[in-house]
Formats: sequence, C-alpha cells, structure tokens
Amino acid sequence: MKFPNPLISKLTSRKNNNSFRTLTTSHERIDFASNDYLGFARHKTITKAVETASKKIVFVNGSTGSRLLSGNHTIHTEVENALATFFKTPSALLFNSGYDANLGLLSCVPQRGDIILYDELCHASIRDGIQLSNAMSYGFKHNTLSDLEKKYLNTKKASATTYIVVESIYSMDGDRALLKEFSKFCSTHSCYLIVDEAHATGVFGTQGKGLVDELCLGGSIFARIVTFGKALGCHGAVVLGSEELRDYLINFSRPFIYTTAMPIQAVLTLKFAIKELETTVQLKRLRKNISVFRERIKAHNLDHKFIESESAIQSCIIGDVVKAKQIAAQIQKENYDVKAILFPTVALGTERIRCCIHSYNSIAEIEGLLHLFNSLC
Repeated sequence: MKFPNPLISKLTSRKNNNSFRTLTTSHERIDFASNDYLGFARHKTITKAVETASKKIVFVNGSTGSRLLSGNHTIHTEVENALATFFKTPSALLFNSGYDANLGLLSCVPQRGDIILYDELCHASIRDGIQLSNAMSYGFKHNTLSDLEKKYLNTKKASATTYIVVESIYSMDGDRALLKEFSKFCSTHSCYLIVDEAHATGVFGTQGKGLVDELCLGGSIFARIVTFGKALGCHGAVVLGSEELRDYLINFSRPFIYTTAMPIQAVLTLKFAIKELETTVQLKRLRKNISVFRERIKAHNLDHKFIESESAIQSCIIGDVVKAKQIAAQIQKENYDVKAILFPTVALGTERIRCCIHSYNSIAEIEGLLHLFNSLC
C-alpha cells in the first residue's frame, strides 16, 4: 500500500532540514546522555529485592486489566501509600508514565471556561494534555513572572478557575522554575499551581524528594507530577495531591481509567527504588559531580556556551543544526555518549549538545568530555 503523499512530504522536509530522527543504541559508551542520574536502572540491590518479592506474587508478568477492573492489586495501593508518605502529601495515584500522568491530569481537571497559563518551555506531554482539555490556554515567557501576571490580567474571568503549569527543572535547559514566586502569585490570585518534578526528583530536596520539598512548598501546590523514568531508573509516574484530586482522577481521567494498570514488576521496582532513595549515597555523589562539572566549565572558559544550571542537565548551545550533529558525532567517536538536541524539540537557533550528569561519572570522564567541548566548540 502506498504511503500517503502528505506524510512523505513531512518526512522529506525533516530530512532536508537535517532534523530527521532515527533510533540508535549507544550503551557501550561513557554515559552522559541517559536520565539515569543515580544509576538506579543498573542497581543490583534493587534488582535482587524485586526478584525476591516477585516470587511471592501471582501476577508478575502483567497486571491483567485496568485499575477499575482486574488490575488493582494490593501492591499498587501499598506503593501509592508509601509515595504519599515519602513525598509528604495526602494522596498519590500511579500512572503508566510521566506522559500519561500529564495527559491524564491536564485533560480532565481544567473545565470549559477555565484558564491554563503555562511556561512556554513546558514539556510536550504538558502541552498535549492542555490541548485535550476544554479550557482556554496561554503560554507565558519562560520563567518570567511579569509576563505571567500580564497574561493573567488579560485573561482572567470572574467565573473561571486559573491553573498555572510549570516544570520545577526544565528538561532541555536544566534551569529552575521560580517556584517561590509562582507559589506566591497563585496564593495572591487564588490560582492553582501544577508542578512537573520529572527532572528534580532524585536530584534536589531531602532524600531527593524534589525542588518543591527543598523549598518547603508542598502545602501550596495543587498537583505534583513525579516521574520514575529519570533518577529512579524505573517506569511509571505518580500524581500527588489531595484526596479529592485522587478521587477525581479515578473517576474522570481517561488515561487512567481506560488503560491496563502498571505491571506488578514495575510497581515492585518502584517500591524498592524509593527505599533505596531514602538511604543512598548516590545522591551525594551526583550533587558533587554536578558541582565539579560546573567548575570545570569555568576552567575551560565555556561559561558562554553552557546554560547556567544547578541540575543534572547541562546544555551547550551550538545554535546550528549541522554543527550540533557534527560535534555530537565527533564526541561519540571518542566514546562519550552525548546527544544533539535539534528543532523542533528546541527552538531554531538554540540547537545544542545536552549532557546529563550521573553519580557514577568519574572526575576523569567529566574532564575528558569538557576537554573535547573546549577543542570542538
């Protein structure tokens, strides 16, 4: 069957713009690309604990159905309760991924006539969830409180509920949201703050609880989305909030209602990853490596190339598609795994090499990578 011409045209356009995506494997290289910040995806203690626990459970290979039918097992409830306790929040509801969690929350909570104001650099899953809602939505300039206020004043309605959506750590720039300022703004104007903590969990806060925890803002957040495919090295996500929010999502969130529940294996892995996070030394090692990376950026006079970031995400702006791909390929030839991030993932002119720092990266590896950046950039 012939492939539709409009789709062929779109693929051709991607190729002509040097932004055509392909799948590659590179696990043999020195890892500066994955989101496995703490090394939990390869942590043998977690693996062994899951293997032992799996022997006591019947449904190990699959959950057998949606949570509302046959797929709600005691382990789901046990882990949700543990997550609520760990993150100091009234309730927790598991989703199959961070993408599902954002889709599930944002598509059903804001109602027709409501307003959503979101940071322009929010993740695609947030934008897609917003698109599925019946609310009106408007982006505001990245991390700019004055523009948020301007958009709010221009769109507010007496009958509307306003939701403010941000990421605590942005996935491409690695910078922090102005959470204190946004929280105060929401309190002043009776707005509801939603925070995606995907890249803050396992990096910031007490025991890696995230930036909301670090800033003691838990009580002022309407909903937190925590994903487990980053620093926790496993799968799934959770929406944290009030008991009413949990009840509402169970009743109205289509990505929760109409999908097979997280498999038992994944839930068990999460259970033991959270336990490991409570006591791990990897968090301290990660923070040290981030600090070393930033120090070495300055030593190599690369300050003007790298975006200022205290997180595990360190991005070197190249500003050209072809150059970004060429530099990434040259670094990969030296056995370092880095990735070029291109349009449309980032804006035109901000093409970059994105480096992810891990607890298991050595100082020599960090120095070697930055030496390559120094010579190539």
